[in-house]
Amino acid sequence: MEKDLGKTSSGLQPNLAALLCYLAGFITGIIFYIIEKENKFVRFHAMQSILTFGGLFILQMILAFIPILGWILIPLISIASLILWIVLMIKAYQGEEFKLPIVAAIAEKQISK
Repeated sequence: MEKDLGKTSSGLQPNLAALLCYLAGFITGIIFYIIEKENKFVRFHAMQSILTFGGLFILQMILAFIPILGWILIPLISIASLILWIVLMIKAYQGEEFKLPIVAAIAEKQISK
């Protein structure tokens, strides 16, 4: 039994739009956050994508300038990011508002404005 996630501004099914928020990381998150005006489910996933993958991108950029320790951490963060990316897309497609610690609270605050 599929729960009703409402309509979207884009005309896509909400679960598909939420999955697409994660497809190219924070870039598609930004696109869907701008496009989607109605559906809070899609807007939540878009903002969570922006915060999560934007933050990880910035972290990796900073670590690239830290000799040895940074160079060791970048591949580990990349692997964790890949796993997180897959999990978030699956959960979004299943219609679940999967909430990451800290990031989800910030995302919810942003979409409620």
